[in-house]
Amino acid sequence: MAVSQELLDILVCPLCKAPVKLTPDGQGLKCTQCRRVYPIKDDIPVMLVDEAKIEAE
Repeated sequence: MAVSQELLDILVCPLCKAPVKLTPDGQGLKCTQCRRVYPIKDDIPVMLVDEAKIEAE
């Protein structure tokens, strides 16, 4: 089961409060502003700044 669209609609980056979008591979949520990618583990987004990786564009 993937992350629901309802959840994606309300989630924001905990650092800069910008919206997040599902990555193309479906394995993370990418912030539209600071480019941090938060992992999804067992269909649960891990929205911790320490767990995020900064992706180049």
